[in-house]
Amino acid sequence: MNREIRVRDVRLIDHNGENHGVVPIAKARQLAEEAELDLVEVAPNADPPVCRIMDFGKFAYEKTKKEREAHKHQKQIEIKTIRLTPRTSGFHKDVHVQRAKQWLGEGKKVKFQVRFKGREITHPELGQQTLDEIAKDLSEMATIEQEPKLEGWSMTLLMTPSNL
Repeated sequence: MNREIRVRDVRLIDHNGENHGVVPIAKARQLAEEAELDLVEVAPNADPPVCRIMDFGKFAYEKTKKEREAHKHQKQIEIKTIRLTPRTSGFHKDVHVQRAKQWLGEGKKVKFQVRFKGREITHPELGQQTLDEIAKDLSEMATIEQEPKLEGWSMTLLMTPSNL
């Protein structure tokens, strides 16, 4: 920007968008000072580099404003976690499935986690069976994003709403 530009010639675009072609840097700075604006290098890798005469403060403000607006419209997907054990009763499992249906209906992802304690880890098939039953119960409104997988002392299953 302004005096920090260290090249001999630049391709100049003025504040009205008019292309002045390749001009010496001194002339480009002079035109920017006459317009009481900044000389900003917009394409430094071009040959010769492209500079534009503009109000840099206004440009930076507009850029951050656009970024903020774009950030507002982003959709963040929340992941809800339900923890179970291999010994969780059928009734409690059904309660958790109902809660998961509610969350999936709201567009949230649901992660089921079967945690093993002590010697339960020697029977991972019990956790696999529990997660398979849950996946079957939720199959009409959700898809499996991550298959049941044993990681350390827990087995996880990640489900996503079908409409995403």
